[in-house]
Amino acid sequence: MIRLNDILDGIHSYLPDTDTSLVEKAYIYSAKVHAGQTRLSGEPYLSHPLATAYILTRLHLDLASIAAGLLHDTVEDTLASLEELEKMFGKDVAQIVDGVTKLSKIRFESQIQKQAENTRKMVLAMSKDIRVLLVKLADRLHNMRTLEYQKEYKRVKIARETLDIYAPLAGRLGIGWIKNELENLAFFYIYPEEYQGLSKEVEARLGKRKAYVDEVKDLIAKKMADFGLSCKVLGRPKHLYSIFRKMRTRKIPLEEVYDLIAFRIIMKGAKECYEALGIVHSLWKPIPGRFKDYISLPKTNMYQSLHTTVIGPQGERMEIQIRTGEMDVVANEGIAAHWLYKEGTIVSKEKEHRFDWLFELTEWQKELDDPREFIESVKMDLFPNEVYVFTPKGEVKEFPRGATPIDFAYAIHTEVGNHCAGAKVNGRIVPLKYQFHNGETVEIITSNKHFPNRDWLKLAKTSRALARIRQWIKTEEREKSLALGKDLCAREFKRHRLDFNDFIKTKGAEVAEALSFKTSEDMLIAAGYGKVAPSQIIRKLRAGQPEEQEPEEKESRVKKFTEKAEQQGILIHGLDDILIHLGRCCTPIPGDEVIGYITRGRGVTIHRENCSNIRNLDPDRRIEVTWADVDKATYPAKVRVSTVDQKGMLAAVSKEISAGEANILEAKVSTTPDYAAILDFVVDVKDRTQLRKILSSIRRLEGVKLVERVSPG
Repeated sequence: MIRLNDILDGIHSYLPDTDTSLVEKAYIYSAKVHAGQTRLSGEPYLSHPLATAYILTRLHLDLASIAAGLLHDTVEDTLASLEELEKMFGKDVAQIVDGVTKLSKIRFESQIQKQAENTRKMVLAMSKDIRVLLVKLADRLHNMRTLEYQKEYKRVKIARETLDIYAPLAGRLGIGWIKNELENLAFFYIYPEEYQGLSKEVEARLGKRKAYVDEVKDLIAKKMADFGLSCKVLGRPKHLYSIFRKMRTRKIPLEEVYDLIAFRIIMKGAKECYEALGIVHSLWKPIPGRFKDYISLPKTNMYQSLHTTVIGPQGERMEIQIRTGEMDVVANEGIAAHWLYKEGTIVSKEKEHRFDWLFELTEWQKELDDPREFIESVKMDLFPNEVYVFTPKGEVKEFPRGATPIDFAYAIHTEVGNHCAGAKVNGRIVPLKYQFHNGETVEIITSNKHFPNRDWLKLAKTSRALARIRQWIKTEEREKSLALGKDLCAREFKRHRLDFNDFIKTKGAEVAEALSFKTSEDMLIAAGYGKVAPSQIIRKLRAGQPEEQEPEEKESRVKKFTEKAEQQGILIHGLDDILIHLGRCCTPIPGDEVIGYITRGRGVTIHRENCSNIRNLDPDRRIEVTWADVDKATYPAKVRVSTVDQKGMLAAVSKEISAGEANILEAKVSTTPDYAAILDFVVDVKDRTQLRKILSSIRRLEGVKLVERVSPG
């Protein structure tokens, strides 16, 4: 367990003559209010804030941050108040604690909404003071280190959130060691079997490659010395999750991951870095298209380095990074290497632009009401793969790879984006689907006759552009749905011999409130969208009055739909008489995170949350759904197995599927020019747990390269 002296020693290592009384006072207060509380591990609860504060000393943060680390759970988990913290420790400490504190006392309609609102609050708080995020990262890192004491479903949920939100945020801030540790810990809990298997394989391969690594390091150091350059050469293995991600993305086995070890050359200055690059390229042949210059064009998280991939000794590919000592510190510590508040100083104006992405994040998030949309947008903004282009005036603009003129237009102004008709790239007219390349000069062409449409959602890559397009579409569709809702309700009211106009004037607001809508207009829009039926509005209007006898046909229809819902094993919150079918695009099975989409005239379609199709559909038509307990139901799932092309593989894989008590509905075999076999199966399973066990058993077969669940088509 970390002690107070460990924290004070850490502070004095980078602030030797500092008065640490604020931190000591925070320790005493935290110990007092957390007295008697324990963690799931059985340790005193105080061990967590102590560990959080100690991690913050590794980032060389100021005293207010470390004090906030000791106090970060006091408001949420004790009787302490923000007013009391501000009075005792000052405004800075209280604001950081407030930014980190979860919204645990507010009731949310769903878990996804709770996650979205917590993330939204953190984003807003860290835009005012970046220390909020650094304390939160330290808090999350220690929680991940002790995640084993949580229940299994919570371990997976927390690890997934860490992988989706917190690890990318650490990467965005350039804190490489925290990002890597969070990713590896999340990998361990989300994919335990894959983690264990890959860990053993990588360890075995690295053991065999020690001599190779030493040979490369000696060659580089000797060659640099021949040209009068002093350097430090490091050969470090990539962290496990990055290897796993590469294998999944490229669908390759470990044997085809050639850059398990990245070599790093540390030079004296930037000039020497470019000289070293020339020497490396004279020593080994570079691979075209694999060179990146992040020194002249740094990443938004301040990262600077030269990256190149070469054909090294024994014909193996090697990734080599070249940077200065200062750049290496920034690569590992990110923002902490240029801390804004060190010894009371504020960041210089010329460095403020490095956090533009953070302020843009807070700007567009205010417009996103749908919690899923917000979370997806945050994820998108945290996984940049940058491309740099220029305005006609020579200003550099950064976009995610695959960005189009639509993204550029919205980056200039919303009105420019809303009327974007095309663009000129290097003086040549290009269509809206054109994807930028590094170094291009872009000029936007606008027209008052052009407006956003749903196809733009497939072309845009930035969160800002997507938010603006959805806002336009939502406004347009709201007006159309209002007109449609009025028409549908007027017809239904006429069929029941009721005056629709009189209803809106006299009872509309009352019925709308009874149906959980803010206004009668919102209720009519929902009717136009298909979220509420006109007959429901009439039933609510006649509540307490003798009900009309519904036709027998209607009753049988309700019964049929309800039975269908039970057969599919889906529960829809707030709806019962509705047809349900599973999306063919993603074939969800119990255990998958799912979401419902209200279609026009075909009931509700159930999609997996990560289905690419659902992201392009109207968020207002999405509804919360959950799996029901249906023991006898089975569901189709498509599985792809990549193996060596040899006799008996189909039989061996089929045997494992049968041993897993799953029925094979369909099987297809194909071969590739590189002597591999692709086995595609459609299997009938009860849930995701059964499928995962089957995939794990197939993975253990000799000759199997890759096993994955895939979408149909």
